[in-house]
Amino acid sequence: MYLISSLGIDFSAPPAEVACSLIGVTLMLNGVGGRIVEVEAYDYEDPASHCFGGMTPRNQVMFGPPCHAYIYRSYGIHWCFNIVCCPPGHGAGVLIRALEPLAGLDIMRTRRGLDNIRLLCAGPGRLCQALEITMAHSGMPVDVPPFQLLPATTPVTIVTGPRIGISKAKEKPWRFGLAGSRFLSRPFR
Repeated sequence: MYLISSLGIDFSAPPAEVACSLIGVTLMLNGVGGRIVEVEAYDYEDPASHCFGGMTPRNQVMFGPPCHAYIYRSYGIHWCFNIVCCPPGHGAGVLIRALEPLAGLDIMRTRRGLDNIRLLCAGPGRLCQALEITMAHSGMPVDVPPFQLLPATTPVTIVTGPRIGISKAKEKPWRFGLAGSRFLSRPFR
């Protein structure tokens, strides 16, 4: 079991369960971050997952211990940040899709080159740019510095729907979001 007691999240649990548990949690990197408002779950049996088909040099972090960062490049342009879950050897994770920016807003604005708070972290590439997450963070534990995870401070209502930007297993309702958040990458239908 990989339980972070301050959060009450067992990162060795199945990805959809961990994904729901992360909604409302605050994610920080070097003092910059915000509340997680949107995530997607991925598992090795899922054809949309980087783990589908087994371990490779690219995805080996996803098969490692839970509560570690798995970072990859999307379309050769944007970094994407995942938190590994399930026991070592399983191959699963949660993609962090959007944050409500709360700390280091001026730093995020400079990194993103825009002032619109709603767009600072609305999407996995934007989020990584705003927090300055890169491949250098892949494999790092996310529950110790430079990362920090803080518990949700208010109860959350979660909405679900299909994941975004994938061509396989599109019907799987493994996208989870904070109901009513204006900081989502896209609205839920």
